[in-house]
Amino acid sequence: MSSIVLILLTGVGLGALYFLVASGLSLIYGLMHVLNFAHGAFLTLSAFIGWQVAQALGTASWGSFLVSILVGAVVGAIFATLTELVLIRPLYERHIEQVLVTVGLSFAAVALFEGIWGTDAVNIAGPSWLKGTTEVLGARIPNTYWILMLAAAIVLVALVLFLKKTRYGMIIRAGVENRSMVTALGIDVRKSFTLVFAIGGAAAGIGGVLAMHYTTFVSAHLGQTLLIFAFIVTVIGGLGSLTGAAIASVLVAVLQQFANVYLSGTGDFIVVVLLAVVLLVRPTGLMGRKA
Repeated sequence: MSSIVLILLTGVGLGALYFLVASGLSLIYGLMHVLNFAHGAFLTLSAFIGWQVAQALGTASWGSFLVSILVGAVVGAIFATLTELVLIRPLYERHIEQVLVTVGLSFAAVALFEGIWGTDAVNIAGPSWLKGTTEVLGARIPNTYWILMLAAAIVLVALVLFLKKTRYGMIIRAGVENRSMVTALGIDVRKSFTLVFAIGGAAAGIGGVLAMHYTTFVSAHLGQTLLIFAFIVTVIGGLGSLTGAAIASVLVAVLQQFANVYLSGTGDFIVVVLLAVVLLVRPTGLMGRKA
């Protein structure tokens, strides 16, 4: 019984990490129809800057941990905003060029990060509580997973409330449905679209800082590795559906954990099989809508 509880809860925690990485990706595609392959670069840069801030403030304190998350969110938002203004804005409705530009940016960013911080992974440390465990029904759950679950829940609720309850959220949704009409009302839709990228980058930044605490290291390839799973859960959940991404994240991570334990470490293979089945049976994903 305890082993089942351990696998389930660690799977949910891992799914929370996948959602933190995928939420910004899903938000940007769902509202802007931009498939952003540079999303991993937002995550990696935020992780590195967050790590350096934590180093300067003292890695063992909760204050430095929380500040590093905040800094990571800000860095991700700034990087994403600059990317939208300089590279994406001239290419709206030109999807092939968008893909090529964001793929090129992702490769260039990895090379830049390796030049600045080196090619070797850097081990990191956080508050001592994160290294401990909490017992649930006989299973000892690493405390890092609880932080991931809490952060994912906060991000999901914040994004949904922003889109449905705020003025800018309504402008963004209206601009996506009928850009010309919103523009005719005297509203600058471009600013709202830039805000979407900033929010997506902030979500990636939070995910990046927490990802390095989950893996206990940060490297130039951290974002690229997690981006693979972010794309998988985004496609399975339905491109552009935040709720779908959340459900798919948990589904993928729990399945991955069970397969790794009971099927000789075949978790990644099983996830790819699940992706293939979803694409064949329901190409729009679990909660995606037909165009």
